[in-house]
Amino acid sequence: MTDPLSLALPDPDATDALGAWLAQTRPPRAVVYLEGELGSGKSSLARALLRALGVTGPVRSPTYTLVERYPVPGGEALHLDLYRIADPGELEYLALDALADEAVLWLIEWPQRGGAGLPPADLRLRLTVAGEGRRCEADAGSPVGRDWLGRLARICPDSVIS
Repeated sequence: MTDPLSLALPDPDATDALGAWLAQTRPPRAVVYLEGELGSGKSSLARALLRALGVTGPVRSPTYTLVERYPVPGGEALHLDLYRIADPGELEYLALDALADEAVLWLIEWPQRGGAGLPPADLRLRLTVAGEGRRCEADAGSPVGRDWLGRLARICPDSVIS
Protein backbone atom coordinates (compact mmCIF):
# COMPACT_ATOMS: atom_id res chain seq x y z
CA MET A 1 0.00 0.00 0.00
CA THR A 2 1.38 3.39 0.94
CA ASP A 3 3.32 4.67 3.92
CA PRO A 4 1.24 5.72 6.92
CA LEU A 5 0.74 9.43 7.42
CA SER A 6 1.46 10.83 10.89
CA LEU A 7 -0.37 14.04 11.78
CA ALA A 8 -0.01 16.36 14.77
CA LEU A 9 -3.32 17.71 16.09
CA PRO A 10 -2.30 20.16 18.82
CA ASP A 11 -5.80 21.53 19.47
CA PRO A 12 -9.49 21.11 18.57
CA ASP A 13 -9.09 23.45 15.57
CA ALA A 14 -6.48 21.06 14.12
CA THR A 15 -8.90 18.14 14.52
CA ASP A 16 -11.59 20.17 12.74
CA ALA A 17 -9.10 20.97 9.97
CA LEU A 18 -8.28 17.27 9.53
CA GLY A 19 -12.00 16.55 9.25
CA ALA A 20 -12.27 19.21 6.54
CA TRP A 21 -9.26 17.81 4.65
CA LEU A 22 -10.71 14.31 4.82
CA ALA A 23 -14.03 15.62 3.47
CA GLN A 24 -12.29 17.55 0.70
CA THR A 25 -10.35 14.49 -0.48
CA ARG A 26 -13.02 11.84 0.21
CA PRO A 27 -13.60 9.17 -2.44
CA PRO A 28 -17.17 8.45 -3.61
CA ARG A 29 -17.45 5.43 -1.25
CA ALA A 30 -15.26 4.59 1.74
CA VAL A 31 -15.05 2.82 5.07
CA VAL A 32 -13.05 4.53 7.83
CA TYR A 33 -12.02 2.82 11.04
CA LEU A 34 -11.54 5.27 13.92
CA GLU A 35 -9.31 3.65 16.51
CA GLY A 36 -8.03 4.88 19.86
CA GLU A 37 -8.67 4.88 23.57
CA LEU A 38 -11.54 6.68 25.26
CA GLY A 39 -11.04 10.43 24.96
CA SER A 40 -8.63 10.21 22.02
CA GLY A 41 -10.87 12.30 19.72
CA LYS A 42 -12.60 9.71 17.54
CA SER A 43 -16.09 11.25 17.86
CA SER A 44 -14.68 14.77 17.50
CA LEU A 45 -12.96 13.86 14.25
CA ALA A 46 -16.07 12.09 12.93
CA ARG A 47 -18.16 15.16 13.82
CA ALA A 48 -15.69 17.49 12.07
CA LEU A 49 -15.72 15.33 8.93
CA LEU A 50 -19.53 15.19 8.86
CA ARG A 51 -19.79 18.95 9.38
CA ALA A 52 -17.34 19.52 6.53
CA LEU A 53 -19.57 17.35 4.34
CA GLY A 54 -22.47 19.69 5.05
CA VAL A 55 -24.27 17.94 7.90
CA THR A 56 -26.21 20.50 9.91
CA GLY A 57 -28.09 20.09 13.15
CA PRO A 58 -26.98 17.81 15.95
CA VAL A 59 -24.19 15.35 15.23
CA ARG A 60 -24.58 12.92 18.10
CA SER A 61 -22.08 10.41 19.31
CA PRO A 62 -23.65 6.99 18.65
CA THR A 63 -22.42 5.59 21.98
CA TYR A 64 -25.92 4.53 23.03
CA THR A 65 -27.72 4.30 19.69
CA LEU A 66 -24.75 2.40 18.14
CA VAL A 67 -25.44 3.92 14.70
CA GLU A 68 -26.39 7.39 13.50
CA ARG A 69 -27.26 8.15 9.87
CA TYR A 70 -26.57 11.45 8.08
CA PRO A 71 -27.29 12.66 4.57
CA VAL A 72 -24.08 13.58 2.74
CA PRO A 73 -23.29 14.29 -0.90
CA GLY A 74 -23.85 11.09 -2.89
CA GLY A 75 -25.88 9.22 -0.27
CA GLU A 76 -25.68 8.57 3.42
CA ALA A 77 -22.95 8.46 6.07
CA LEU A 78 -23.17 5.89 8.84
CA HIS A 79 -21.43 6.73 12.11
CA LEU A 80 -21.08 3.66 14.31
CA ASP A 81 -19.75 3.41 17.86
CA LEU A 82 -19.27 -0.23 18.79
CA TYR A 83 -17.87 0.33 22.28
CA ARG A 84 -20.94 -1.31 23.85
CA ILE A 85 -20.88 -4.36 21.55
CA ALA A 86 -19.86 -7.42 23.54
CA ASP A 87 -19.89 -9.86 20.62
CA PRO A 88 -19.63 -9.29 16.85
CA GLY A 89 -22.85 -11.28 16.42
CA GLU A 90 -24.72 -8.34 17.95
CA LEU A 91 -24.15 -6.40 14.73
CA GLU A 92 -26.91 -8.47 13.16
CA TYR A 93 -29.45 -6.45 15.17
CA LEU A 94 -28.24 -3.21 13.57
CA ALA A 95 -29.37 -4.37 10.10
CA LEU A 96 -26.25 -2.92 8.51
CA ASP A 97 -26.78 -4.99 5.36
CA ALA A 98 -30.00 -3.06 4.69
CA LEU A 99 -28.14 0.25 5.06
CA ALA A 100 -25.08 -0.72 3.02
CA ASP A 101 -26.47 0.23 -0.40
CA GLU A 102 -27.16 3.83 0.61
CA ALA A 103 -24.01 4.27 2.68
CA VAL A 104 -21.27 6.10 0.85
CA LEU A 105 -19.26 6.70 4.02
CA TRP A 106 -18.84 4.47 7.05
CA LEU A 107 -17.22 5.99 10.15
CA ILE A 108 -16.68 3.17 12.64
CA GLU A 109 -15.44 3.73 16.17
CA TRP A 110 -14.14 0.68 18.07
CA PRO A 111 -14.08 -1.48 14.87
CA GLN A 112 -12.21 -4.29 16.62
CA ARG A 113 -15.44 -5.12 18.45
CA GLY A 114 -17.27 -5.72 15.16
CA GLY A 115 -14.86 -8.31 13.80
CA ALA A 116 -15.73 -9.83 10.44
CA GLY A 117 -19.24 -8.38 10.62
CA LEU A 118 -17.92 -5.05 9.31
CA PRO A 119 -16.84 -4.03 5.85
CA PRO A 120 -13.04 -3.85 5.57
CA ALA A 121 -11.38 -0.49 6.16
CA ASP A 122 -10.26 1.68 3.30
CA LEU A 123 -8.65 4.05 5.77
CA ARG A 124 -7.59 3.49 9.39
CA LEU A 125 -7.22 6.53 11.62
CA ARG A 126 -5.50 5.77 14.94
CA LEU A 127 -5.87 8.61 17.39
CA THR A 128 -3.80 9.05 20.54
CA VAL A 129 -3.50 11.71 23.21
CA ALA A 130 -0.26 13.67 22.85
CA GLY A 131 0.26 16.24 25.60
CA GLU A 132 -2.54 18.79 25.33
CA GLY A 133 -3.43 17.64 21.82
CA ARG A 134 -3.73 14.49 19.73
CA ARG A 135 -1.85 12.52 17.09
CA CYS A 136 -3.40 10.75 14.16
CA GLU A 137 -1.70 7.86 12.39
CA ALA A 138 -3.47 7.29 9.08
CA ASP A 139 -2.88 4.29 6.90
CA ALA A 140 -4.58 2.68 3.94
CA GLY A 141 -6.30 -0.67 3.95
CA SER A 142 -7.25 -0.79 0.26
CA PRO A 143 -6.45 0.86 -3.08
CA VAL A 144 -9.27 3.35 -2.40
CA GLY A 145 -7.66 4.18 0.94
CA ARG A 146 -4.21 4.45 -0.62
CA ASP A 147 -5.48 6.99 -3.14
CA TRP A 148 -7.36 8.90 -0.42
CA LEU A 149 -4.27 8.99 1.78
CA GLY A 150 -2.20 10.28 -1.14
CA ARG A 151 -4.66 13.11 -1.79
CA LEU A 152 -4.73 13.91 1.92
CA ALA A 153 -0.92 14.05 2.12
CA ARG A 154 -0.83 16.51 -0.80
CA ILE A 155 -3.15 19.04 0.85
CA CYS A 156 -2.04 18.80 4.51
CA PRO A 157 0.34 21.56 5.52
CA ASP A 158 3.89 20.47 6.29
CA SER A 159 3.45 21.82 9.82
CA VAL A 160 0.87 19.10 10.53
CA ILE A 161 2.73 16.15 8.98
CA SER A 162 5.39 14.68 11.21
